[in-house]
Amino acid sequence: MEKEEKIQSLHSPSTKHPWKMTSDSGDFSRLTVIKTENAHQRRLKGTCQTVNISENTSTGVDKERDLLLNGSKACKQNDDVQTLTCRSSHGVVSVIGRRREMEDAVKVGLGFMVKGGEKFDFYGVYDGHGGSGVAEECKERLHKVLVEEIVVEEGGNGIDWGRTMKRSFEKMDEEVSRGRLGEEMVGSTAVVAVVGNGKVVVANCGDSRAVLSRGGVAVALSFDHKPERPDELERVEAAGGRVINWNGHRVLGVLATSRSIVHAGDGYLKPFVICKPEVNIRELTDGDEFLILASDGLWDVVSNKVACQVVRKCLNSRVRRKSIAIVDGNRNRAAGAAAVLVELAMARGSKDNISVIVVELNKT
Repeated sequence: MEKEEKIQSLHSPSTKHPWKMTSDSGDFSRLTVIKTENAHQRRLKGTCQTVNISENTSTGVDKERDLLLNGSKACKQNDDVQTLTCRSSHGVVSVIGRRREMEDAVKVGLGFMVKGGEKFDFYGVYDGHGGSGVAEECKERLHKVLVEEIVVEEGGNGIDWGRTMKRSFEKMDEEVSRGRLGEEMVGSTAVVAVVGNGKVVVANCGDSRAVLSRGGVAVALSFDHKPERPDELERVEAAGGRVINWNGHRVLGVLATSRSIVHAGDGYLKPFVICKPEVNIRELTDGDEFLILASDGLWDVVSNKVACQVVRKCLNSRVRRKSIAIVDGNRNRAAGAAAVLVELAMARGSKDNISVIVVELNKT
């Protein structure tokens, strides 16, 4: 059970942080973002293409930065941020954060597959290491490989998602290993979700994460593959590897995740760092509200519970209405919720790239 967190005033340990979060009653009941001098505009630009600075006399706040995504059909990409506008049932925000390079990649494939008259949607978050090459390859190929590798259950009653996901991740790993990405150490985590036919199927390899909000409760649909996780530690050591605490627990003192899709340049890690995903299949119910997929840039500083609280407030319009994106004439609360989560992670001092997908399950 996760310990309940309070959203408090926050400051970066290394610099005066430009954002301050406040809360009522020690829980997430109101989110106020204050713009101060020397704000890190370069790090956050593009997260919101339109920014309003308005007076807020009722709360005594001089200036408020509304988290607002504009209504354009496609947001521009630059060196600092990738922002994708989507249909009203989901939203995506991916930012460089405090890193020098962008190594995250995200993919949304609506109706990427039709089987038995049922349409399936695909969502993926990839967090690269050593560069963005493998993450970008996964973004372009993994959902296509998934369609190619579909395994039907015995008796033809449906898709065997466990076997299908494992075969797809293995093939993706093989393709990356044969690719021309150089000999440097490079790889990527992968957390993907397929929604359709009354199910949500999550496959995870690494420390990105998927969380479902069911009846107001945060339900983890994946569990981080950290080297210090007892079963992962046992697996690595049984294969002849070691986990060394060198600026955090790392396989061979190098990689901070025990599972990953890796290039041949990482070959010496492959006996210990594997690409086999853990697969979680859930039947969707009327109580399932939304799904969050995100890289560890979010989860390192925000718990499952608080993330779901934030998104729920946004989707229920209890965060300021200007925080809601307008896409094709529709209010996209999911995009606003993703933006708020990114801002919260930045405020809490996340030092990594941050990528977030929010999916409203009752609108897919």
